[in-house]
Amino acid sequence: MSFLGSHILSVQQFERQSIERLFTVAERMRPYANREKLTTVLDGAILGSLFFEPSTRTRVSFGSAFNLLGGDVRETVGVETSSLAKGESLYDTARVLSGYSDIIVMRHPQPGSVAEFAAASRVPVINGGDGANEHPSQALLDLFTMHQEMRRQERTVDNIRIAMVGDLKHGRTVHSLSQLVSLYDNISFVFVSPKALAMPEEITEKLMAAGHTVVETEDLAMGIANVDVIYQTRIQEERFISKDEANQYRGRFRINKFAYSQFCQPTTVVMHPLPRDSRAEANELDNDMNDNPNLAIFRQTDNGVLVRMAMFATILGVEKEVDRYSRPISWKNARK
Repeated sequence: MSFLGSHILSVQQFERQSIERLFTVAERMRPYANREKLTTVLDGAILGSLFFEPSTRTRVSFGSAFNLLGGDVRETVGVETSSLAKGESLYDTARVLSGYSDIIVMRHPQPGSVAEFAAASRVPVINGGDGANEHPSQALLDLFTMHQEMRRQERTVDNIRIAMVGDLKHGRTVHSLSQLVSLYDNISFVFVSPKALAMPEEITEKLMAAGHTVVETEDLAMGIANVDVIYQTRIQEERFISKDEANQYRGRFRINKFAYSQFCQPTTVVMHPLPRDSRAEANELDNDMNDNPNLAIFRQTDNGVLVRMAMFATILGVEKEVDRYSRPISWKNARK
């Protein structure tokens, strides 16, 4: 695909070659993300950040990525603070706000809403999550993280065995990530969830049609045994009719130091899109894993900035100009 001027709405837009091209650009963003130097390549450009559903990491990392390229960010957070609360259509919102922006990132609770918005927008739109449907930028940063983690083990993503654990029905991150990973060769997927929260059938059928192995189980010990990557997810409480319904499943699949030592290989990478639910009744990914060198969750969040910088640079056509507009930082870098 050509990134230049494109909307990014679904992982189905990508092929392996375009992903790897994007990851090459992401690697070149590291000195800027690490505050070793800065660039003003997007000086004067404006990102419209429209988050009509709660977000911390996605919203802030997109904003940080744009700022690190020298651009400015204008935010709208929550439906109640926007004209959507007054009955304005997505079409009208898109026509207006795309006149104020050079590129837009949008999150909305309704599946398909970001594509509807993009159809009316005058500038490129990136899907920051549309309900339980997709989250393409999260899938890209997760796959980038897998590349990095496998490289540390002198391997590639091809031929890996990955366990996806938790709420696979409502988890848009696993919907998008499984389809991106399927562009690689000979992947073994293990889906660990209650039957009521299983991966949607249309996705499992796509994966098998592409020649990959899919195993579904409710047994956590069996599911995480001998895998290369565990991708844990939380129960998506906001997608249930009531909190009581979500509570039926909360805490069913807990990964902690004991479970890891008993069932996993010593090199198994543990990932999570965050936030992890650390409440006692859930505790899906225990804090006792924090010192495990294979816990990659905070490397994931760092990688999110790199990948989102690469997305902005390639969509706006400045990926080859970043270094030309760079200079040393003028403050003491206190990052650890």
